[in-house]
Amino acid sequence: MLSFLSKASECSPLPPITKDFIEIEIPDAPLSEDELLEKLQAAITSSTNVASRGFIGHMNSMPTTMSVLGDFVASALSNNMLFQELSPFFSPLELKLTKEFAKLFGLGENAGGVLLGAGSMSNLQALAVARNLKFNTLEKGLNGTEKQPVILASEAARASIRKAAMVLGLGMSSVIPIRTNSDSQMYIESLEREIKRAKAENKEPFCIVATVGTTITGNIDPLIEIAQIAKEYNLWFHADAAYGGALIFSETHKRKLAGIELADSITFNPQKWLYVSNGCSMALFKREDDLSKAFRVPSPYVQDSKDIINLGEITVHGSRRVEVLKLWLSLLRIGKRGYAQLVDECCRLADYFKSKIDERPFLQIVGTPDMNILCFRGVPDWIEETNWHEWNLNLQQLLLKEKNIFLSFSPYRGGALASRRVVKSLP
Repeated sequence: MLSFLSKASECSPLPPITKDFIEIEIPDAPLSEDELLEKLQAAITSSTNVASRGFIGHMNSMPTTMSVLGDFVASALSNNMLFQELSPFFSPLELKLTKEFAKLFGLGENAGGVLLGAGSMSNLQALAVARNLKFNTLEKGLNGTEKQPVILASEAARASIRKAAMVLGLGMSSVIPIRTNSDSQMYIESLEREIKRAKAENKEPFCIVATVGTTITGNIDPLIEIAQIAKEYNLWFHADAAYGGALIFSETHKRKLAGIELADSITFNPQKWLYVSNGCSMALFKREDDLSKAFRVPSPYVQDSKDIINLGEITVHGSRRVEVLKLWLSLLRIGKRGYAQLVDECCRLADYFKSKIDERPFLQIVGTPDMNILCFRGVPDWIEETNWHEWNLNLQQLLLKEKNIFLSFSPYRGGALASRRVVKSLP
C-alpha cells in the first residue's frame, strides 16, 4: 500500500476494466505468501484510486492517514460495539464524541447520537425513531395505524430516504416529493400544499426531511422555513446533512446551515467531507433519550451496564466494528481549525472553478452552488442539441483518458445529463 500510495496521485483515478483477474474458487490448500501478495497487488491496482489528484467525481474522499491507522488498530483489537463490556473504551468514546457533534450543530445539552456504517443507515435510524414516537410502533408495529404514514422530502432528496421508508414498512410511495427551484432547493409553498393534500387524502404526515447538500448540485434546503412548517404541523424535522454538515467547521460558511439547530435529528457523514475512511456516519438527536424511548431492544444475554447504555440495543446495527477510533484520531490530528481550512479551501476552489465555467459559453452550470459540488454540462452551439449527451459523454472519457481526470456523469431533472465535480483539497 505504501508503494502504491506514494505514486497514486499521479496515476489514473480509474483502473483499466478487466474481468479475468478475480479467482472466486476457495483453494483446497492455503496459498503461499508470495501468491497471496500477488492476489493482493491485483486487487489494489484494479481498484478505484481515490488518492489520484484527478479523482474529483462523487463524494468519495481520500482518507486521512489517521483513518487508515484507526482502521488497522480497530481491526487488530476486534472490539465489538454491541455491548460496553466488549468495547469498554470505544463505547463511551462514541457516545461522548457524538454528543460533542450534536452540540456543535447547536442541538443543545440534552442531545446525543450514535455512529452507523453509512448515511443510509443514519437516515433509517432517524426515521425509525420518528415513526415509533409518532405512531407508538416500537411494540405493536403499523397494524393499528388508521392512516397511511407519509414523509415529505425534496424531489432532490437522496434515494436512501425512499429506501428507509421501504425498510420501515411504509413503502417508497409514502415519500412525497416536494418540488424544487432552479437551485434544487425545496419550495416552501409546495411543502405546505402537499402536507394539506396528504391530510385531505386521509394520510398522516409525520416527518419532513430537509436535504443539506443535494447529491448532484450541492444545494441546501431552506432550513429555517422548513423548521417553522414542521413546528406548525407538529412534524418531526430531520436534516440529511450527510455531506453538507461539514460546513459547521467553517466560520465563513456555517451560516448556510442556519436552522439546522432546530432539527429533531441530523444525519452527518464524516466519511465524506471530513476525509474519514468509509464506514463512518452518525445519527444525532436533539433529545438523546428518544433513542432509548423509541428504539431500544434490550438484549437478554448481557447485563445492563450501570454507566452507559449498550449501543447494540439502540442502533439498527447489532454487532459492529469500531468506527469511532478513526474519526477521533482524525479530529485529534487535524482539529477544528484544520477542518475549517480544508472546507474553506474547497469552497474557494469551487468558486474559482465556477468562474472558469462562466467564462466559457459552451459550458453551462446548474444553479448556484452552496458547497464544493458543481453540476455542469457542455452546450456547444456548433452541434445539434440532440447530440449534446454524446458530446458530454465523450468529453468525460477524453478527460479520463488524456488528463487522468474523472468527473461523475449524472442524470439530472428527468434524464438530462451533466458532469459533476466535487472540488476537494487534500487533508
